Amino acid sequence: MAFSTLQTFFFTLILCTLLVNSSFGAREPATLVQDVPLSMTYHKGALLTGRISVNLIWYGKFTPAQRAILTDFVSSLTTSAKSEPSVATWFKTTEKYYSHSKARFPSLTLGKQILDESYSLGKSLADAHIQKLASRGAPSNAVNVVLTADDVVVEGFCMSRCGYHGFSARSKAGRFAYIWVGNSVTQCAGQCAWPFHQPVYGPQSPPLVAPNGDVGLDGMVINLASMIESVVTNPFQNGFYQGPKEAPLEAATACTGKYAKGAYPGYAGDLLVDPSTSASYNANGVNGRKYLVPAIFDPATSSCTTLV
Repeated sequence: MAFSTLQTFFFTLILCTLLVNSSFGAREPATLVQDVPLSMTYHKGALLTGRISVNLIWYGKFTPAQRAILTDFVSSLTTSAKSEPSVATWFKTTEKYYSHSKARFPSLTLGKQILDESYSLGKSLADAHIQKLASRGAPSNAVNVVLTADDVVVEGFCMSRCGYHGFSARSKAGRFAYIWVGNSVTQCAGQCAWPFHQPVYGPQSPPLVAPNGDVGLDGMVINLASMIESVVTNPFQNGFYQGPKEAPLEAATACTGKYAKGAYPGYAGDLLVDPSTSASYNANGVNGRKYLVPAIFDPATSSCTTLV
């Protein structure tokens, strides 16, 4: 083995070690296709059920056009698009998990939106700040989503995660699940907005054209989609997952780097391409939107399932 090859081997080994994430329910920065776990275990915990409001807490400055990209995506989860493949069809795959429990599959609806453009907690946030922001949403029957702008630094962002989910402590009002996702465009787009940005490491390939014309927001859609899948199937750390409880593989995080058939390291798969914009996508949404959503681990086939 030549010395240069040894250097490459050890660099890859060190990089993979650095990306090991011990946070619960996180989506790691990755451009590589991960090996698929053999099964997804149900740990008999409570799942989300009934009508669940998805409340968006916008922290920092987002334009109305940027907010519309994500609000339309949330609406697309349960509202059929005019054409297939659709976000609603993608999300419905998750219903297969609920056949292993007594819970009824939840209906997710877009709830209230809260704007904090004054950076009330500063521009450098720890996990405790994220949970405090999430508490501004509904106290129960809710997934409260904290979305941070591109100039906000969040603990672990880019270094070990692109987003994560958690849950509040029980109270008289109940408890809620929450998600955090950040806009990575100025901090680590090559890690958290791939394949719409050149990757920082691994096989190099030209970036794809983002379907909504915003690399940061289209990257946020990918990470939000992954976390929604995870929070629906493992909201309170005792639902469906494989591996250690502290760093689980969940419904979407088990299929990192896969978006369509034919995916391999550095290649997202054989995606659809919009002839008018050359943008790559795999799901249609409401209001004529197009999105890129990650593969979901299908418990019926024990494999990663894509829409295209």
